[in-house]
Amino acid sequence: MADIIIELAILFITATLLAYVSKLFKQPIIPAYILAGIILVLTGLVKTNSVVNTISTLGIAFLLFIVGLELEFKRLKDVGLISTAGGFLLCLILFGIGMLAGNLLGFAALQSVYIGLVIAFSSTMVVIKLLSDRSELDTLHARIIIGILLMQDLFAIIALFVLSSLQSFSFNVVLKSLGGLAVILFVLIIASKFILPLIFKYAARTEELLFTSAIAICLALIGLFEYMGLSIAIGAFLAGVALANLEYNIEIISLVKPLSDFFAVIFFVSLGMMLNVKILSSIVIPIIVLLILTLFLKPFLIMLLTSFFGYKKRPSFLISMSLAQASEFSLILAVLGLSLGHLTEEIFSIITLLAMVTMGLTAYLFQYEQWIYKLLSKPLNIFEKVSKEELEYIPRKIKKDVILAGYHRLGYNIFNTLRNLKKSFLVVDYNPEVVKSLVSKKIPCIYGDIGDVEILNRLDLKDVKMIISTVPDRQDNLLLIKKTKDVNKEAVVIVTSMNVDDALDLYNAGADYVILPHFLGGERVSILLEESSKDIKKLLEYKLSHIKELKKRRILGHKHP
Repeated sequence: MADIIIELAILFITATLLAYVSKLFKQPIIPAYILAGIILVLTGLVKTNSVVNTISTLGIAFLLFIVGLELEFKRLKDVGLISTAGGFLLCLILFGIGMLAGNLLGFAALQSVYIGLVIAFSSTMVVIKLLSDRSELDTLHARIIIGILLMQDLFAIIALFVLSSLQSFSFNVVLKSLGGLAVILFVLIIASKFILPLIFKYAARTEELLFTSAIAICLALIGLFEYMGLSIAIGAFLAGVALANLEYNIEIISLVKPLSDFFAVIFFVSLGMMLNVKILSSIVIPIIVLLILTLFLKPFLIMLLTSFFGYKKRPSFLISMSLAQASEFSLILAVLGLSLGHLTEEIFSIITLLAMVTMGLTAYLFQYEQWIYKLLSKPLNIFEKVSKEELEYIPRKIKKDVILAGYHRLGYNIFNTLRNLKKSFLVVDYNPEVVKSLVSKKIPCIYGDIGDVEILNRLDLKDVKMIISTVPDRQDNLLLIKKTKDVNKEAVVIVTSMNVDDALDLYNAGADYVILPHFLGGERVSILLEESSKDIKKLLEYKLSHIKELKKRRILGHKHP
């Protein structure tokens, strides 16, 4: 017992030190944990044993329990056709290419299935974290990315369920496994609708009871799946899904996440410990081939697909760069395949290395994506030809007093004000669905991105009186300010920022006013308090007006006005 405690202490100290180094260099933490495992094995400080393996298996389970808790199917409605149909097509195409690559590399049919799945999925954890750190979660490309990742996660769970019940690959077994999954899902849906809400309504009275109830549900399904001879990770995930629709799911996540993080660290470190570094020289060619598929072919296909759905080269490029890595699900699949005897030690090492390298490179792709985009901007014009027909409505005699860049959400209020003031204006937006809606209403608009020099040249900035950008991208707004002031020093330029430092940079660059949405909310509340302090009925009037506006916004799809 003492040896196990000492080994766990060494494991966590090593993992923590490498995590600090990773954060210092702004790298994802997961590769650091895997590297910690490799170091521990090479130095002989920790030996792989059944206790560590058992704890790491629970790490997978709790990791997927959290994923299940955070799974909101409503998100698929918010991101539209590109994320649902596009995400589905993308998974199928990449899976097929990965399988073909596996066959050409000489792997068996079932092993090629694993390779196909590894190529098909991207990392939800890494991508969401990087988007969140950059305050980009509410941008168009981020919403599409999140939708595609959600579709991939659903496919990954189905794949885990099917593969965990396979001894040999056959479509009859696949259909039987999917049928079993459908039955279990049906039972869980009934329970989550009628039974679990009653249990957790009582449990929510104290944090301790809420925590133990959630863990009990998770472990109950883990035990059931273990008894059925299926992957306990799937049981944990379905437990999370069953609790996801409860009104207490946010509280449950906050209570369970520290425990999940503890087990997850051991899981990722144990992956590194299981990696056989002695065979690296024999897997160089497969690694290079799969890296080329993941880092080059995968982004190319994503750009092609998003362009086909009508998106211009810039959002298509940002989406493709963000998804150019293997997923944490790849690591879970690798462990599952090794434990079931589906994968050899060589293929396990290939998948683990692929995930490590591509996850690590993702941080660099995010950091230098604007530089890479500028470098490739002209060659990327070929994707513009794949996009649908030009979307715009510009009457010949229109006089553009104001250009509004970004119609959705914040821009909607500004749009209504401009219309009420009878100002002549032109809307610029890079969401084709938004522009289609504006064209159908005969509202002057053009489909494009203000970060694109070609679009700015088309706008003829020398004649406008005011430009308002609701796009919070710092680089885009700096370009807009420079281009406008170069040709029209009298034009008023109003831009948007999500933080104070960027706002000050924009002012220094020549912006006439910078909108900070978070601060505007506080200013609005202050005005409301002043007015209602004299007459409390004013607050009720604002409430009724606000409810009416929110219902209208919900119909328009503005979930976060």
